[in-house]
Amino acid sequence: MSFTNELLNTVLRHAGQEVSRKEFLNLAGRGLAVSVAAGALASCNSGPESNPGAAAATPTTGTPASEVDAATTYTSPQGTQVASSEAVSPPAKVPAAPNQPIVLEEWKSKVDPASGPTPTPMPPDKRVGYALVGLGHLTLEELLPAFGECKKSKPVALVSGSPEKLKKVAQQYGIKPESCYSYDNYEKLKENPEVQAIYIVLPNSMHAEYVIRGAKTGKHILCEKPMAVSAKECELMIDACKKAQVKLMIAYRIQYEPYNRLVRDMVRQNKFGKPKYIQAQNSQSSANPDHWRHKKALAGGGALPDIGLYCLNTARFVLGTEPTEVFGYMHSTPGNPLFKEVEEVMSWQMRFPDGVLVDSITHYNTHDSRFYRVNSEKGWLHLNNAYAYTGQQLQTSHAEGEAKMQNQITIPAKNQFAAEMDHFSECILENKQPHTPGEEGLQDHRIMEAIYQSAREGRPVKLPAVSGTDAFRGPEPTQA
Repeated sequence: MSFTNELLNTVLRHAGQEVSRKEFLNLAGRGLAVSVAAGALASCNSGPESNPGAAAATPTTGTPASEVDAATTYTSPQGTQVASSEAVSPPAKVPAAPNQPIVLEEWKSKVDPASGPTPTPMPPDKRVGYALVGLGHLTLEELLPAFGECKKSKPVALVSGSPEKLKKVAQQYGIKPESCYSYDNYEKLKENPEVQAIYIVLPNSMHAEYVIRGAKTGKHILCEKPMAVSAKECELMIDACKKAQVKLMIAYRIQYEPYNRLVRDMVRQNKFGKPKYIQAQNSQSSANPDHWRHKKALAGGGALPDIGLYCLNTARFVLGTEPTEVFGYMHSTPGNPLFKEVEEVMSWQMRFPDGVLVDSITHYNTHDSRFYRVNSEKGWLHLNNAYAYTGQQLQTSHAEGEAKMQNQITIPAKNQFAAEMDHFSECILENKQPHTPGEEGLQDHRIMEAIYQSAREGRPVKLPAVSGTDAFRGPEPTQA
């Protein structure tokens, strides 16, 4: 409610204004009306007590502030009683389906980027429960925090070889003590009804064992990349999951990241004509020779399977076709304790159908640099920080007459880990094949083994021809 008609008319009469309440509010708006009315009241009530030099004013009538309904007013910082604004919910369309977003009233101009849909998280008791196996950097720094941005996934169990770490992390994320396991009693996950999916986040050489053991529990498996340490292990993992009738997905987060997906779409739509060659680099600096990544028995290799794999897999993802030939060069600095067992640098080329070439390099001993550029007939697309967790920057270049157009494209960022986990959860809930199944990981291992062979033998290595587009991928993920 606002001021009563009687009060407002009294105020306006004494202020010398002959307008109706409706006209006044329509003209000035509720806020201005209150301000004018309050000023008029103050003017009407002023007299000798407030201004001794002024003549006595004509007595007025009105409702004292002390008698105004407290539920419809508030006291301003100056002590004035001001009418409250009416509490009104903005107009909205509320679909009955829980997975459909609420559509709020428009407020942005069409000249600015549109807002995304409102989030549609599933109720916690409907989300897919995950057991995370391994509590290292990736789990603690990225995966567990990412669940806060998930709509269909939640952490419900942990597996670790460190009881102290297990206890602390469980307390931090509300994991029940009875849902904490060691590697020895890993199979007890089978008895936990809250667990529907197992996420393997272990050193590469342990992936095969824990995927196969996990499959026997009847839980679906999400496995970090690289999938294993050999193509043969990948085949065993795929067979074990098929035999157990559980889903297997490899965590290629780049294929779920919005910027990389946009580049993929622009390239396949021939935005700047047909692609001709791609330059790709993923490099970083290592410091701890005792870390598992520098032990061949645990890592399977050095820079190539760890970070070079992003160059390889992303090129396949962007083009949608498979390489027919590779040529690799490998080097490690003599005497450097970091590279006694694994390679420091791998440089390689891949030849794709229609003559497209991909030139890649990965390094374990340089300042971090993570980008690729797709060079096409009429322009290029350059994605900086392409393989990083955050900070992607997309630039394009093409010519228009005498002008060279260089554009910076910005789109809403999303958590890559949340996106990949929610996709796997959706596959479980809707019984769909994952977009990046075990076969996708197996193909990468076949190509990496050919690159290593080429580097050892100093010659190009042919690969079996693969026909079709996205030959090893499942259906497209749903983009929320």
